[in-house]
Formats: sequence, structure tokens, C-alpha cells
Amino acid sequence: MRVFTFLILFVLSFSSLGQSKWVKLAPFPEPAEELLGASASGKLYAFCGLAPGWKPMGLVYEYDPASDKWTKKKPMALPSHHVSFTEHNGKIYAFGGFVLPQSGPAAWVPIDNAWEYDPAADSWRALAPMPTKRGSPVAAAVGDKIYVIGGAVTGPGQAAVHPQRPHSSTGAVEEYDPATNSWRTRASMPTPRNHMVGGVIGGKIYVASGRVGGAFISGGSSNVGLIEAYDPAADSWSQPLARMGQARSAGAGGVYKGRLYITGGEYQDPGMMATFRSLEAYDPAANAWQFLPPMPVSRHGLAGAVVGNRLHMVSGDVQSAGTGVHVHSDSHDAFELEAK
Repeated sequence: MRVFTFLILFVLSFSSLGQSKWVKLAPFPEPAEELLGASASGKLYAFCGLAPGWKPMGLVYEYDPASDKWTKKKPMALPSHHVSFTEHNGKIYAFGGFVLPQSGPAAWVPIDNAWEYDPAADSWRALAPMPTKRGSPVAAAVGDKIYVIGGAVTGPGQAAVHPQRPHSSTGAVEEYDPATNSWRTRASMPTPRNHMVGGVIGGKIYVASGRVGGAFISGGSSNVGLIEAYDPAADSWSQPLARMGQARSAGAGGVYKGRLYITGGEYQDPGMMATFRSLEAYDPAANAWQFLPPMPVSRHGLAGAVVGNRLHMVSGDVQSAGTGVHVHSDSHDAFELEAK
């Protein structure tokens, strides 16, 4: 009965969408997984990328919707992966992530680095480090402050996270003030997690999806369909909100006119390894999710952001992680959130 009801809701959601649709745009020049996206001044930026052996690629690409063209920019000042990005006053801010150990076997070493990227100058500036070293958090700007939420951290006595080593997620919330280049600790997220999607609506930060436990989908973690809201003015978190239709992690999304959109991501259990193509939208006013037309190519580790009236989804891996097979897509799909 649950599956049947899910299908009915899925069909009804489709039937109410009018002319909303996905369009194909210029393919991404260097297909990769673990890309992250941000938008600034009407352009889309794709960062990071992860090569075999967990080697950070440090990619930076700029997409101009007016010309439908990608331009490669200077690489990241510190090549790293699972970094969080957000825009503030025309600049893009980067927080945390993972790097390789200085020696020994490959693993994910959490970092506390913070950076300001100036798209106009194509330059990076180091900022005061975060209080907590972590990878795969969420960053969002509200007013004149930036908030870094959640992520994966090392276990006791460990210098790095690895699928075969104990590690965990954090609910830490740290507030960055660009004016003073300083940090302060705020109220922790109720559900510690990593690989989630966040966005700002009505002065609150909504954090949805993600994985609890470890950082790796292939071991020690599980997906959640939770959404929790943080109010920076009150330094408090909401009570549990409506759950997503499909729990997922390592997806991407963005905010447009009071709704949070999420697509992509991955899932694993003993019988299946999969990536998602379903697109869901959350409306805080109704505390409800809606299914929208699915993304043409399912994938995880993709870069996503809203530019204009389009939700852009870039590259990523068609296969779930940990399989030993990499199928990196050059797809650049955009969902038209409303007609021009």
C-alpha cells in the first residue's frame, strides 16, 4: 500500500507542473564526481572534483548562461574535496573539506580551512580557520553572517576518516563574520549528519537529506530524509518537519522563490547500489514536499545551483561510490523553475 500511495503522489505531482521541464545545456568540460556548485552575479561556478585514489582535482569552472559556455579558471588555492560553498555580496566562500594524508595510505583528512573566492578577479584569499575540522558540511549566508553546519569528523585517536575506521558526523554550527574575520559557536543541529543540502528561506537555514554516522555511503552510514530549520536570530532549531519522499545523500539543490529544491544523490544497501534522478521541492509555508519531473541522468556528487529561473545540475557520477567503477557524466541539465 505504501508503494502504491507513493506512486499516486508521484503522478499527481507531475500532473500539476504545467510547462516546467529540464533542458540540456553545454556539457561540463572535465567530467568528475564530488563537484560542488555556487552562483554569483548571474553566473554558475563548479568547484572541486575527485580523481581516483581520492586525489583532489581543485577544479574551478565558470558557466555563463548568456553564451552557454564554460570557462576554466585558476585552480583552488588548496585542492580539496567535499568543501562547502556559499555566496555572499558577490564573493564565494569555501569552508572545510578533506585532503590526502601527507604520507601513508589514502584517506580523507578533515581540514578547517576557510577561503574567499573573488569571481571578478579569479583570486583566492585565506580566512581565519574554522573552529572545527570537518568535511561535507553545509554553508549558508543569512544577513551579514555565514553559517557552517554539520559534516564528518574523525573518531578518537584518528587523523583521517576511512570506511574501515571509526568516525562520525557532527552537528556543529559555527558562525563566520566576514567583517571581522572571526568565528563563534552557535546551537548545534539536532541530527548530526554530512552530505546534505541546505538553503535559506525567510531568514532561516533549511538543511535536508544527508547521511548519519560515517562519511561513506559504502559503510557505517545511512541516508535520512530529514529537514531541520535553523533560525540564526534566535539561535535555535525547529521541531521535526515533513520528511522527504526519498531519503538520499550526496545530492545537490538550490532555493528559488521560497522553495528548496533537491535532486541527485545515492543510496546503498546489501541488495542495491543506486543513484537518484528524482527532483523534490520543499515549501516551508505548507511544510510539504512535492515531486517534480526527474532529472534526465541520475547521478551523485554533482554541482548544483540556481541561476536566474533555472536549477542547474552539472556532471557527477552515474554510479554510487565504492563500486570500483566510475562513470562520470558530462551532463549539464537545468530545470526551468518557471517560464520567462
